[in-house]
Amino acid sequence: MDTLASVEVDRPGPGEELNTGAPSEPRQAATAIVLRDSEGGAEVLLVERNPDSRFMGGAWVFPGGAVHPDDADHAATAVRELEEEAGVTIPSDALVPLSRWITPAQVKIRFDTVFFVAEAPPDAEPRVDNAECVDFRWIAPEDALRASERDELLLVFPTIKHLEALTAFGSVREVLEAAREGEVRAVEPRVVVNEEGGRILLPGEPGFEN
Repeated sequence: MDTLASVEVDRPGPGEELNTGAPSEPRQAATAIVLRDSEGGAEVLLVERNPDSRFMGGAWVFPGGAVHPDDADHAATAVRELEEEAGVTIPSDALVPLSRWITPAQVKIRFDTVFFVAEAPPDAEPRVDNAECVDFRWIAPEDALRASERDELLLVFPTIKHLEALTAFGSVREVLEAAREGEVRAVEPRVVVNEEGGRILLPGEPGFEN
């Protein structure tokens, strides 16, 4: 999905502290982007992280988290996190790898995350645990981005970039087909600090190599 490379400058998310020392080793993680078709096109499932959380508190994200020692692979992690955070159960073979994002070396808490896409089961009824996540919603990618621009939804950089990419597709089938045909390449943004604070740039953008 080449549109993942077409981005605008954004800022680190809540709880993302800049690291002034040697880069930390990123933890392996996985995320499930679950979609369903609606009359207006594909909708994506977002969950709201607990506002009291130190890391990404209040952010609306795709369900996901760090790989546990007993997880068989990244797909198993995505399945487990989806069930824990959103109450949705899907088989691992329903997940299609979409992308791989590595937290910038300039950030303290880092993840090396595989993003998967999957179609929601017909009987899916999401629910949150009111601990780690406090709310959920099905929303069109375009609507989520507009809500973020109006400061109605707090979105973080990788979520914004994936939502932007998803706006190019009219159905879940189109998303899954594009993911199956695409190549998963690691994307590692860079944080550039100036008098205005930290900004995130992707490879190929002006200033990335400076």
